[in-house]
Amino acid sequence: MTTAYVGRRRRGDLVVTRRPEDTELTPDRSLDLVNHSPSGFEVGYRGSGPAQLACALLLDYYDDEQFAREHYIAFRNQVVSQLECDGAAACWHLTDEEIDAAMAAITDDVVALPDGGRPSPTLPENWRAVSRPDRRVFQRADRDHYIVLGDGSDEWLVVLCSQGDRAYPAPLVHRTVAEDADVERVIRELAEESNDLIEPPEGRH
Repeated sequence: MTTAYVGRRRRGDLVVTRRPEDTELTPDRSLDLVNHSPSGFEVGYRGSGPAQLACALLLDYYDDEQFAREHYIAFRNQVVSQLECDGAAACWHLTDEEIDAAMAAITDDVVALPDGGRPSPTLPENWRAVSRPDRRVFQRADRDHYIVLGDGSDEWLVVLCSQGDRAYPAPLVHRTVAEDADVERVIRELAEESNDLIEPPEGRH
């Protein structure tokens, strides 16, 4: 039986329903993995609401927490950001075939990166390594943060950045490191700085 997700507006909020069960998808389960938008889902741009929806959709459809955590940002950028729901009568549909096709393309491009030839830092558990043709990228699983490692002729450029609502990631912190320096230490430091950039929940000090 075909599974599909339908999104529509209800009093301005985006409501997502899974068919044929006709059950409403909520952020609750996905918030245990990533905390981008506790207040609800959104579509049509690359921001926190679409990120939460992307994680919720993958988690509900595949029922695989690790898979959802590793791929929801790419799924947001390629699929959820393209969905439209403008007005009370408007809605969008996303079928199981469309999800599978999108993820086949994404996982062909973003795969687990084996060790070999490049710095391989001991990352915190909430960071994952993904591959790109020309650089190393480390993605934080629970926040919209990335560490990008690019090499020049005689030095490394290490950048902590965030995508947010922008078309391209914005740098938050960067380091230029000599080629023979301890790059692993610098990447760990930027992972720590990522924590410092996140405001604690209200009431915590």
